Amino acid sequence: YEGVNFVDRVSVKEIVRYNEGAGRKVVLVDCGVKANIIRELIQRGVEVVRVPWNYDYTDMEFDGLFLANGPGDPDMCSEAVEIIRKQMSRSRKPICGICMGNQLLSKAAGATIYKLKYGHRGHNQPVRMVGTEKCFICLLYTSVDARTLDKDWEELFVNMNDASNEGIRHKENPWFSSQFHPEACSGPVDTEFMFDKFVETLKQS
Repeated sequence: YEGVNFVDRVSVKEIVRYNEGAGRKVVLVDCGVKANIIRELIQRGVEVVRVPWNYDYTDMEFDGLFLANGPGDPDMCSEAVEIIRKQMSRSRKPICGICMGNQLLSKAAGATIYKLKYGHRGHNQPVRMVGTEKCFICLLYTSVDARTLDKDWEELFVNMNDASNEGIRHKENPWFSSQFHPEACSGPVDTEFMFDKFVETLKQS
């Protein structure tokens, strides 16, 4: 598993478009995206432009950026991280990340990624939204060292069992992510609001 870029193996090689002309346009960076992420976005009335994991989309016309899930080691995806940084330096357009997308956004925000000693397996992990008393039951595996985030970023979700980070957000710009899967068909669906929040920020941008 170590030393192999599995994201490159599972990502599309050419641009794929869904729901063309539907409304706001979202570039989806395919790191091994689950089909239900695409369905969740389409159900919310947006056009989805699925691009390879290392595709430079920064000169494309779009309303928001979605960083998808995928397998493997985020440290193998330095090209994707540099493109995210390039996009953030150019624009305040909304960004949302899930799983691998959360890790890539976190790396672009200066953070270090580490593998949990005891992985959060199953669908029964309690995660609290920082600054609230809201707690959700989620599915997740890896974590971000929130102490290494740049000063403009903060934690969005924290695991209640071991206090590991499970999501980040920018303090000013509409950029946020989660380590858990809000689209998980086989697990809890009470975090689907992540998609709603992302689409709402598209309309505001």
